[in-house]
Amino acid sequence: MTLSAVTLTLGPKGPTLVSAPRMPVEDMVIGRPVAEVAELLPRLFNLCRMAQTVAAKLALGLPATEDPMPEIIRDHVLKLCITLPHAFGLPALAVPEPQLLPHRHPAAMLLGPGGLPDDLDDLRGPLVPLFQHLARTFPPGAATTTPLPAPLHPLVGGAFENSAAGRQADHPLLRRIESSHGRGPLWRLAGLLADLDAALAGRLGGAELVDGIATVPAARGTYALRLTQSGGLVTGLIRRTPTDHILAPGGALRQSLARLPDGRRDLAQQVVALHDPCVPVTVREVEDA
Repeated sequence: MTLSAVTLTLGPKGPTLVSAPRMPVEDMVIGRPVAEVAELLPRLFNLCRMAQTVAAKLALGLPATEDPMPEIIRDHVLKLCITLPHAFGLPALAVPEPQLLPHRHPAAMLLGPGGLPDDLDDLRGPLVPLFQHLARTFPPGAATTTPLPAPLHPLVGGAFENSAAGRQADHPLLRRIESSHGRGPLWRLAGLLADLDAALAGRLGGAELVDGIATVPAARGTYALRLTQSGGLVTGLIRRTPTDHILAPGGALRQSLARLPDGRRDLAQQVVALHDPCVPVTVREVEDA
């Protein structure tokens, strides 16, 4: 079963999560022909379709020639230019066009004229106001998470750091922000920018198939999928998405919401936007008795 939507309630004992009826993905694919499932599975979801296409084809033993990198770059650019500025009440940025950097990928302009620096004070370019706004809004230690480990196995569930920032946790910029502010909103924003840098430079790595499990880099982290088959028909499905790890008990989103600045539960939706689960999330507060 796959999450379709969740409600997070902010109460005195921390955030609690209630899931809407789950999407019966297994029922939709088990018993269907392999080629049909490879086409159907990505269409069941609105996001990261290219990553899911590659994973489905790899898991089913079909040729997978698609490249998920353009999708990752596009999603990062839209989030940095439109989604996150809007979430924090700032003007949207113009999405970079090819004519702005005719000899490089246009998204590189978001890194600044000198590329992504190792120190936040050296950051230049159109995203500086967003970084400054987050630094003012979230003091050091606010809305942070503990240093969660990366998933120990592609299909394991639970609280793990499976995110763009987690992929880039060793970047000097993220290490310095973690030291000064913790793994909070500023760290996640820097991680998104560092992940864009890595995608543009071809450093994210590619899709893999190991022991029948396909793993594919996606905008929110790493997507994992196992599909079993017999006689040309799909017989089983197990999938694990970054959102499964984000929303797990003790996971990054619940930790961050539990550590909002005092009296600033109004920032909950902004924190959700930074973590960016791939399902709709409603945040509400427990009413006072």
